Amino acid sequence: MKAQSKIKDKCMHKLDPIFSPKSVAVLGASGTPGKVGHDIFRNILLGGYRGVLYPVNPNVRSILCIKAYPTLLDVPDDVDLGMIVLPPLIALNAAEDCIKRNVKGIVIISAGFREVGNEGLEIERLIVSMCRDAGVPLVGPNCLGVINPHPDVMLNASFSTRMPASGNISFISQSGALCTAVLDFAADRGFGFSKFISIGNKADVDELDLLKYYHEDPQTDVIMVYMEELRRCGQGFIDEVIKITSGEKPTPILVIKSGITTAGASAAASHTGAVAGTEAIYRAIFEESGIIRVNTVNELFDLAIAFAHKKVPQSNRIAIVTNAGGPGIVATDVTETAGLRLARFKEETIEELASRLPSTANLHNPVDIIGDASHERYESALKAVIKDEDVDGVLVILTPQSMTNVMGTAETIVRISKRTPKPIVCSFMGIIDVSAGVKILQDHQIPVYRFPENAAQALGALYRHTRWLDRQHIAQFTLTHDSSRASDIIQAAMKQGLTCLNARDAEELLRCYGFHVLPASLAKTQDEAAAIAEGIGFPVALKVISPQIIHKTEARGVKTGLDTQEDVRDAFSIIIKNAKVYNPKTVIDGILVQKMAEHGEEVIMGMKRYPVFGPLLMFGLGGIFVELFKDVVFRIAPIDRNNANQMIKGIKGLPILEGFRGRPKTDMETLQRLLVSLSDMVLKHTEIKEMDINPLFVHAEGKGASAVDVRIILGEPDPAPCVN
Repeated sequence: MKAQSKIKDKCMHKLDPIFSPKSVAVLGASGTPGKVGHDIFRNILLGGYRGVLYPVNPNVRSILCIKAYPTLLDVPDDVDLGMIVLPPLIALNAAEDCIKRNVKGIVIISAGFREVGNEGLEIERLIVSMCRDAGVPLVGPNCLGVINPHPDVMLNASFSTRMPASGNISFISQSGALCTAVLDFAADRGFGFSKFISIGNKADVDELDLLKYYHEDPQTDVIMVYMEELRRCGQGFIDEVIKITSGEKPTPILVIKSGITTAGASAAASHTGAVAGTEAIYRAIFEESGIIRVNTVNELFDLAIAFAHKKVPQSNRIAIVTNAGGPGIVATDVTETAGLRLARFKEETIEELASRLPSTANLHNPVDIIGDASHERYESALKAVIKDEDVDGVLVILTPQSMTNVMGTAETIVRISKRTPKPIVCSFMGIIDVSAGVKILQDHQIPVYRFPENAAQALGALYRHTRWLDRQHIAQFTLTHDSSRASDIIQAAMKQGLTCLNARDAEELLRCYGFHVLPASLAKTQDEAAAIAEGIGFPVALKVISPQIIHKTEARGVKTGLDTQEDVRDAFSIIIKNAKVYNPKTVIDGILVQKMAEHGEEVIMGMKRYPVFGPLLMFGLGGIFVELFKDVVFRIAPIDRNNANQMIKGIKGLPILEGFRGRPKTDMETLQRLLVSLSDMVLKHTEIKEMDINPLFVHAEGKGASAVDVRIILGEPDPAPCVN
């Protein structure tokens, strides 16, 4: 067939037979309209598929006038893709036939596998094992199917009746039901796809396989993902995704993640555990790998449209050109929340605007060219601001007035956009009156939105992507730790059956990994406490040590700023009484007498270990504020110095650490080093389940940091997290 010859003769990637097969067999094809087997076959046939199509069904002679075959083994020619639409047990036999016939890829549409219980899961595992042994990629089960609208392929192997337009955006969804809604939504917005797939149970082919495939696909410039959960994770996943979002051909990945929850945090034994949860894990994965997180399907499309234009701003300085003051003000307000700022025009730009715009126009940013603006006026304003060296992107707003030439303005924007590397995003406000102009912009992949706030948010996302691509790469630390001594401390505690390291051992463990811990000793009596205080030097702090008291401040078990022996004795007595009131069954091991730290800002470093994902590290403002404000950032260990630097810069309280209102700038380099050391510690010692270093006083630049309090929870080592 001539049409068939357009499809690549040689499959260069294992997933090519899934997306660009030269031949497809539908196992379970049906002649009964309304059945999935019928609809899948019909959609491939009527969608204009360029290859050869075979229906497989032992009970009919033909389907839609196409000769049917009793089994796949009866099909006379080679088959690239087997589409299985059969119940689980029969699907198992069909998969065996596919492998016997050297089918190069399998998609199982049918449900009734892992999602229904143990029997279905066992059949699914058998099929997966069979396919992996044969080197045959498997998509599904329980999925919508696969679509490739490229004119050389035209494959709609799904039970969606809609074949989308061809474009440069590829889509991955774990939900088949969402796919049909997305296709409908895309059609309404003039949105085209390169590849489109539903992965269902993702028993074999999963998100990472597809992300890597799409990244290599010359027809894909942006990737959209609807995600419910990751099963392949850990640092291996993050490293692979970083290659996609940061490599020689950086491909933006936009993800909407469902099932956001902090479940499990309430049972935590540390501040870190109380703040962490499933949401924190995914936030860490996305931020560390450069994945762009969105909250709604509408936002997913908004950003995909912007990234498909393949232009990003070099900085956050933007210009706004509008024919209406109100929308211009709205857009101005949104620029700040989107991480943008209004550019200050050069004098020659203002002079050019003055020479071409009416006297009533506003020549400064935002440029208001007045409601009666013609497309020529838009052209003059847009040309002037786009040339300004201090402008890195432009937002064009059009409201339809009776004198507005919507189509002419759209054509003007297209012409100017072709001549500049700077992104232009548009807001053509309305539906009916602006539809012709919107169509022109969409046809030329100019991002266009109904409201200026959406346009500004999209431009802000482009800028954040620029920051990711241009992120700093600083030299790594060379660190040496006494991990052997640390292991001895942990093993001694484990042999005693302890689930929490005592204060002395916890502090010694920190010293093994380069933390400066304030001098301290445990006192059993008032006099002993007073003598210890005299020995280490005033002022001192006293803290209750008890396995029943997790948060000492809640039990009023901390006294600070004690300057004399008498102060120490009085504080000792008060702490004992407070602890007994807090919990009459409290067993008090003693009172820790600790040297007071020099002035510094309070931060927290912590970790909670998750069975699948591994150690989740936390950094943020410390003391009592960690659970109140939750100004914290998470990363999956291991991290390097660059990750540590991004964690520190990711908190809202960063200005406090940078010297806010005359406060001394803190020792950022020490914070980076200690975060990397913490990462090394929790990777080396898998018995550590949770830990807090809170507060950690970070001192002025060059003066280091002091660990004031540490809590380390122990348990049996977990299996290593998945690392691909």
